[in-house]
Amino acid sequence: MNTPITSKNTALVLSGGGARAAYQVGALQAIAEIMPDRCGNPFPIICGTSAGALNATSLAVHAACFQEGVNALREVWAGFHSAQVYRTDWAGVLSGAFRWLTNLAFGWFNRGKPVSLLDNAPLQQLLSQALDFNRLPASIEAGHLRALCITACSYSRGDSVSFYQGASDLDNWARARRRGMRCDIGIEHLMASSAIPLLFPAVKLQQEYYGDGALRQLAPVSPALHLGAERILVIGSGMQSPEPKRFKRSGYPSLAEIIGHIMSSSFTDSLEMDIERLHRINNTVKQLPAEASTTLRPVDYLVLSPDLASIEELASQYASALPPAIRSFVRGSGMFKRSGSNVLSYLLFETDYTQALMALGYRETRAREVELREFLRPADAPPSNVYTLRRDSQRSS
Repeated sequence: MNTPITSKNTALVLSGGGARAAYQVGALQAIAEIMPDRCGNPFPIICGTSAGALNATSLAVHAACFQEGVNALREVWAGFHSAQVYRTDWAGVLSGAFRWLTNLAFGWFNRGKPVSLLDNAPLQQLLSQALDFNRLPASIEAGHLRALCITACSYSRGDSVSFYQGASDLDNWARARRRGMRCDIGIEHLMASSAIPLLFPAVKLQQEYYGDGALRQLAPVSPALHLGAERILVIGSGMQSPEPKRFKRSGYPSLAEIIGHIMSSSFTDSLEMDIERLHRINNTVKQLPAEASTTLRPVDYLVLSPDLASIEELASQYASALPPAIRSFVRGSGMFKRSGSNVLSYLLFETDYTQALMALGYRETRAREVELREFLRPADAPPSNVYTLRRDSQRSS
């Protein structure tokens, strides 16, 4: 394989978003086409949360060849079905609902047993077949990968924990409501990072229970910086447009709409605020005189993310692809109304929808090819200017 074409301090950050993470695969496919054939890994530092953690790990285990990692992801997402993530048969759906309701009313019936609305055992089986975690140490030793970082939320301490596996010179960190811990990453870390509260059961790791990494992740870009990143590509799963559309409502907001706002506060709002914070720090550093002594440093970054309205429109378009048992179970929540399609966009792990998202990610990324080529320049090339927030937030049609 060719050696990586970027510096060891270039990071890729993949946010969470359930089925929305298919957008990331399309964007990665476009990046792979921009790269030279059979090139090494352009992102030595790879960080992922929730569904983004699954994509991040797939790239990491194929770090010797970036195109192979992207092809492996595309093969899964292009033929995705909800049954590969959670049980969609009537028996599985009803048993999960019964356990959840009985635990709510008579908690002692299920004492000590994981309780959730959906059974995500199929996801664990899929990951065990698709990912070879034994390849991680070899990739790190060979220099193809500097670090893989997977973030989950600790229910015991109420903080964000970034589990990382990487080079020997990397150290743990601890900040307000977030910490980094070295470990050997396995399926259990991915299951914990993607365990959406109430929908999927929490996972026990090192005597603590963990849930979806987006829950308390106040600074999604922070793990990449702690791992030494000086240049970061962020691929999100939906950001609010400057002037979001407003829906006319005659009655009380539906359950799906309320849950959608709660999920957005975890999966998208924190990322947008962290990018804005990074933008302000960059501007502050640029204003300092050259002789000033400071630990702050500018971070070159680029953000690829679809407009939230585009994601919701696609989810509404392909709503009928949801399995019948799930469709019947959630019909009364308002999920199939336009105002409730936000929640639907997280759960719609179906081929038509994921392929449409991949196509969207591919088109929007190819439209920014000039920026990407400059951003992923060889390590010995002259540095580029730090991108502003306005430039990062542009959406390609």
